[in-house]
Amino acid sequence: MTVIYEVNLHIAAPVADDFASWLPGHVEQMLALPGFIDAVIACEEAGDNVGTAWSVRYRLRDRQSLDDYLARHAEHMRAEGVGRFGEHMQASRRILIETARLSSG
Repeated sequence: MTVIYEVNLHIAAPVADDFASWLPGHVEQMLALPGFIDAVIACEEAGDNVGTAWSVRYRLRDRQSLDDYLARHAEHMRAEGVGRFGEHMQASRRILIETARLSSG
């Protein structure tokens, strides 16, 4: 059963451009880990604060892949962002189980 690992990030405006440049490379590193299939990066469009709220949805092969990430890689991967952006970044996460994938075609 496919798992969605969603990471929601709030970034202080002074570092928003630096964060926007850094994030795609970080996501590529995540996708190189076992069990990760793909990811969608989205930025909230909110007036003058564009670039301060982000959501990344990683799709993983199964729950075991996510559990492996959380046990073996999460601390290191999270530390990279915290080390670079520290108090300028807040993150929340949630785990979703994909029950259906539909398309218009």
